[in-house]
Amino acid sequence: MKRIISPSILAADFGNLQSMCEMINRSEAEWLHIDVMDGVFVPNISFGFPVIEAVKKHCNKLLDVHIMIVNPGKYVQRFARAGAEMLTFHYEATENPLEVIEMIRAEGIKVGITINPDIPVSELEPFISKVDLVLLMTVFAGYGGQKFIEDSYERIDTLKEMVDRLNPDCLIEVDGGVNAENAPKLFAHGVNVLVAGSTVFNSPNPEKMIVELLKIDN
Repeated sequence: MKRIISPSILAADFGNLQSMCEMINRSEAEWLHIDVMDGVFVPNISFGFPVIEAVKKHCNKLLDVHIMIVNPGKYVQRFARAGAEMLTFHYEATENPLEVIEMIRAEGIKVGITINPDIPVSELEPFISKVDLVLLMTVFAGYGGQKFIEDSYERIDTLKEMVDRLNPDCLIEVDGGVNAENAPKLFAHGVNVLVAGSTVFNSPNPEKMIVELLKIDN
């Protein structure tokens, strides 16, 4: 089964973004996760297009962009032009998820859809056959460093059944509270991509931590 670590730059040192990108380039991480928050859909503000463009210049890994914004369709083209290669939007943020999926697909990049922990996984069923990735938030979107919600394993199992039935090529990603202790269990439940922010960037040796997260058995 495909296993990918996508370190979240939300936890990185923004005064040293170039060196952070160089570390990611050397590491076993295949993706780099970029959280975009607008202060409206979530109660926090992160960064926008200039940061994505700057990271794109220095990072040769896939840019995994998670947009926590209202009206996501309005900015799809801008995110694609800035360097997003996987663009994931919130189901809750739009009245027409299918329209946003089609807009992202039209830009020639991969498309993901995500939900917060209080949204039933079953709400995603109509869209699984149309996306490349489903991101299950294992904390509530908006802040880094939160504690993993243990009930998430049951939600992952429900999603895994749906993905196997409707679109076996669709990847399952989780974001929130991922660490070296729960990573093996998440992979065992069928997760393909682990987003890890504080666990990676607060580690004394981020590259070593990425390798540790990739292990099946700790």
